[in-house]
Amino acid sequence: MKIASIETFSTQYVGFVRVTTDTGAQGWGQVSTYNADITSLIVHRQVAPYALGQPANEIERIVDMIPEKEHKFPGSYLCRATCGLETALWDLQGKLAGKSVCELLGGKPRRLRAYGSSMRRDITPEQEADRLTRLRDKHGFDAFKFRVAAEYGHDVDEWPGRTEEIVPLMRKRMGDKVALLVDANSGFSPRRAIEVGKLLVDNGISHFEEPCLYWELEQTKEVADALDIDVTGGEQDCFMPVWKQMIAMRAVDIVQPDVCYIGGMIRTLRVAKLAAAAGLPCTPHSANLGMVTLFTMHLLGAIPNAGKYLEFAIEGPDYYPWQEGLFRNAPYDVRDGHVTIPSEPGWGVEIEPRWLEQSTYQVSRAE
Repeated sequence: MKIASIETFSTQYVGFVRVTTDTGAQGWGQVSTYNADITSLIVHRQVAPYALGQPANEIERIVDMIPEKEHKFPGSYLCRATCGLETALWDLQGKLAGKSVCELLGGKPRRLRAYGSSMRRDITPEQEADRLTRLRDKHGFDAFKFRVAAEYGHDVDEWPGRTEEIVPLMRKRMGDKVALLVDANSGFSPRRAIEVGKLLVDNGISHFEEPCLYWELEQTKEVADALDIDVTGGEQDCFMPVWKQMIAMRAVDIVQPDVCYIGGMIRTLRVAKLAAAAGLPCTPHSANLGMVTLFTMHLLGAIPNAGKYLEFAIEGPDYYPWQEGLFRNAPYDVRDGHVTIPSEPGWGVEIEPRWLEQSTYQVSRAE
């Protein structure tokens, strides 16, 4: 059974991939969000030529072959494009076997604790606390992540004093029974990150994400070594040697690969395995309600060092208008602060046909 065609359905923000074999079997995946139309072009130009005609069940070999064939392009876009193919092949294999991807990976579909993940820095701390309180009461979340610093702010906050205001306010409003996490998005120098980290510790914050410029691993390690709090990172990293270095030097306490950024499930599983050998948990980055959160759900159900919770984006159409109307049956119903890994074959989701009809279509076929 060989790969006969690779199709993409894309907009600027979202790109779905459909793989069809010479037997007519099909599977669906997704390239990474953002500039997905560009990534879809890369699927056809730099991924499909090596995958077409290959045995559809040899996922790992194909994933390893592509960066070797495209060795002059070792960066993010090739990984984002490979993810579309790779995740479609997992869906295909699951449907053929009558098993969920989680089960194919040796796991079992189950409930997962989720943390509500905020993306907002453009609202006041009071407004943020108000909306997170409403979500806690409505959906039962017992964990939230909110934003400190300014994205790549070089120690300049979103506005003066915002970090110092929001941290104690969130603890006061959420109470002691809610776990609180923060994300600095590479906003601080080590000196300022350590200063803020002490404020976080004093307010019972348990997770300090990407405190410094993410590519400066020594800076992140300096912060991790100085604080009694979990310092986390890795969402941006797609180059395996960087992951090996990050884990070997223990620059972070929790690894956070993004399935779509890193190039799919196999490469994410390799990072999780490296982390497990070092005694580190894996809490992947999944900051929108495209398929990345679904991929992460299946992954967390299968790895032995899964972190405490699943990142679950709380932003609606006012922030992410492009994530509306993607699926007919998205498994993103939060009850008592938990979501459930689908047990249906493959990913367990159906792409909305009306969305596909309005997308830009391209196809590559085996000769």
